[in-house]
Amino acid sequence: MAQLLLVLIGALLVTAVARSREIAAPLLLVLVGLVVSLIPGTARLEIDPELLLTVVLPPLLYAAALESSYTNFRARIAPILHHGVLQVIATSLVIGWLAFTLIPELPLNSAIVLGAVIAPPDAVTAAAIGRQLKLPRGTMTVLGGESLINDAAALTIYRMAIASVVGTAPTLAHGALVFVLAVVVGVGLGLVFGMLAQVARTRVPDVQVATVLGVLVPFISYLTAEQLYGSGVLAVVTAGLYVGHNEPRARAAGRLQEHTVWASINLLLESLVFAYIGLQLRTVVTTIVASGRNLGLVFAWALIILAATIGVRVVWMFGSNFLPGLSNLLATSIKRGVRWRRTTVLSWAGMRGVVTLAAAGAIPHTTGTGAPFPARELIQFIAFVIAVGTILLQGTTLPWLIRKLDIADQAEAARDDQAEAEARVTATNAALSYLDELTPADLHASPEDFDRMIGRMKALVEHQGMAAAEQVGRTPDERADTASKTFSDLRRELIEVQRSAMADARDAGNVDDEVLRRVLRELDLQEAAIDSSWRNR
Repeated sequence: MAQLLLVLIGALLVTAVARSREIAAPLLLVLVGLVVSLIPGTARLEIDPELLLTVVLPPLLYAAALESSYTNFRARIAPILHHGVLQVIATSLVIGWLAFTLIPELPLNSAIVLGAVIAPPDAVTAAAIGRQLKLPRGTMTVLGGESLINDAAALTIYRMAIASVVGTAPTLAHGALVFVLAVVVGVGLGLVFGMLAQVARTRVPDVQVATVLGVLVPFISYLTAEQLYGSGVLAVVTAGLYVGHNEPRARAAGRLQEHTVWASINLLLESLVFAYIGLQLRTVVTTIVASGRNLGLVFAWALIILAATIGVRVVWMFGSNFLPGLSNLLATSIKRGVRWRRTTVLSWAGMRGVVTLAAAGAIPHTTGTGAPFPARELIQFIAFVIAVGTILLQGTTLPWLIRKLDIADQAEAARDDQAEAEARVTATNAALSYLDELTPADLHASPEDFDRMIGRMKALVEHQGMAAAEQVGRTPDERADTASKTFSDLRRELIEVQRSAMADARDAGNVDDEVLRRVLRELDLQEAAIDSSWRNR
């Protein structure tokens, strides 16, 4: 436990350094982990693979689903399923066949296990880089949607391949039935738990209790679905999409708290996962050496399979987006010149991560007859090389590729600005109409007090609407010169003056700490609202 705590602290410090220097944190964490693992005397860190699949994976998937758009996901369901399911199946079979042909001691069933282990890309890093570099929304939707569902397809193939090795091999028809059952049960339970979570968000009066219940949703969804032969991954993703889609109907205090909680959980788990990947170098090398195999030869096999893994995705992406029929399905309204640039980025965003390592580590030690699982340590070593290789090779070059191809959609940004302005005008008009319909009796106020309150509220609503409208189409430098920016800066200064006055009153013994905390929280929420408004412009 102490060792795990040290790894967490170290990972968070590395993440802080990466963020302060605008470096992709996952890449730096893996590199630092690799270096640390080579230091003599470094203790071996072991995390139960089942723990990774049941404790680490669900909240990461759930947090990603919460931030995804169900509307965009549904609109692009065809390419998401094409890449997230069919590509995973194709990759499993192609890599399995290649490994079986390349490595003499690897049985076909074990080779398919290897294919399934390395088939699902972990697009967390790619999505983070894409958001930072403003990839077009359609590209981000396909990339994020693929990462949300490809784990379910890969883990289903993985379990079927494991069953064939340990002696409980299903027939092809049985395998198809298992897959359908996994999808139906997973999606169904995800909807049920998503609805229950939404009820908790809207009906449970205590915001903290509702937030804690929300944190439990991915774990309950995953474990329940797995127990009922469903896909835990699909259950978590479905619940997250449902809750995220209904976020506007939750209470404001709950949304604020949930965003903070999930951002913190995401940061902690991602830091741990990528640090853990790097720290496994010594373990996997020692295992291969102890097995008596030639480390150089095994590494050469792994590099060939790494190249094939990257190549399969490139061929699949370009074939899907340019072959007659499929190109119409996946890229209907994109010009050919733009399409090939976006396809290039998507084809290069195939890094592997936690699912690959967790699945490799979860391979049983023995078969049903008690014999050792064929080539278990070999599969784990190759999986490690694939995960680290794709993270370092593709992850480090993806930002350069995105900038080089210049696929950021400036027109989309302009459309977003216009749509935001129109949405704020709609909200402003709705609020003003509501105020016009009120009467003094509705507020239990005298006519004089009523007129004064309504006048102040209308002025506030109109100011907010005008402040948002005047930002449309402006550059960051131009926004800094607007009247609303000056007004917001003045509001921040006044909030800081109020904080200082409250602290001085507490120090003088005139205000209790409990009272101070309540007032400070209100001031903090006001400042957070100002900061959030300007970050989104």
